Amino acid sequence: MQLKSVTSQSPWLPLVLIAPFFLWGTAMVAMKGVIADTTPLFVAGVRLVPAGVLILGASWYWKLPQPKGWKAWLWIGLFALLDGFLFQGFLAEGLARTGAGLGSVMIDSQPIAIALLSSWLFGEVIGLWGGIGLLIGVLGISLIGLPDGWLLSWFSEEAVTWSWSWQNLFNNGQWLMLLAALSMATGTVSIRFVSRHVNPVVATGWHMILGGVPLFALSGWWETEQWVNISASGWFALGYSAIFGSAIAYGLFFYIASQGNLTSFTSLTFLTPVFALIFSNLLLGEILTPLQWLGVMLTLVSIYLVNQREQLAQKWKKNTIPPVFKQLEPVPERIPENPLTHPKH
Repeated sequence: MQLKSVTSQSPWLPLVLIAPFFLWGTAMVAMKGVIADTTPLFVAGVRLVPAGVLILGASWYWKLPQPKGWKAWLWIGLFALLDGFLFQGFLAEGLARTGAGLGSVMIDSQPIAIALLSSWLFGEVIGLWGGIGLLIGVLGISLIGLPDGWLLSWFSEEAVTWSWSWQNLFNNGQWLMLLAALSMATGTVSIRFVSRHVNPVVATGWHMILGGVPLFALSGWWETEQWVNISASGWFALGYSAIFGSAIAYGLFFYIASQGNLTSFTSLTFLTPVFALIFSNLLLGEILTPLQWLGVMLTLVSIYLVNQREQLAQKWKKNTIPPVFKQLEPVPERIPENPLTHPKH
């Protein structure tokens, strides 16, 4: 099976591109529902190690080349540290200390860092429209996840409310979510270097195992009663998070990230809180506020701007340059007919 041929088929391409973010959004809902009955580091390990085994099993079935040489393993180790151990550890610990909506805001701020790093390392052009789209995306996910009272306090003159809100903002796990976002951003950028030495799907599987085993070790050292209180539905949620939210989602994400434009592709990360809110409403009965609905609309606008930034820039340039400055096509010079050779009609 050739993964490249699957992602290059135009009818399925939009679904393939959106799939990781749909699976991540729904996995966030599943994790939030079970994390109260278990422990954060155990959940992080469950998301990584079984998923890594599944991905490696699929890679062996597809006969994908395994890592060879110390450079390949060195890059996989760095990848495992950034996107496996640090990202999943910070994510699980932060999710246990903050709300899912606010946590999604911090996690999904990563496209900003990815866009800046990709511009610096790979020369990817953000441009005016891409920059506007990224800023609108940050505003959109902020409206989705930040508490309405905290947002409305910006327009209030009560300094006490402002101070109290900032204090609570940074004491409930938000910094952990921000660290998780930065860890995944650097891990996503590193996949370009990893893929030079090893197949990106194979690297994804190994980085999950190498990053997840230390999380299990820390869970055994610091945490207790990791699985005693988990119900059947809780194990189903963990299984969904591991298989769909990790194995399939990460396999697709890092394969596509190693091939295409990182700024355009990772801008779709703004869809994650949208899917999370939709399924939180359907499965958990959570209601969207008017500000959150506005955030959803702004998020969709940001995705359009970032992904269509080159086309928009060309249209803008075409429509704003005065006609007098536009280069006229030269009129082809007419060669006189030779009466000796040209036949008469």
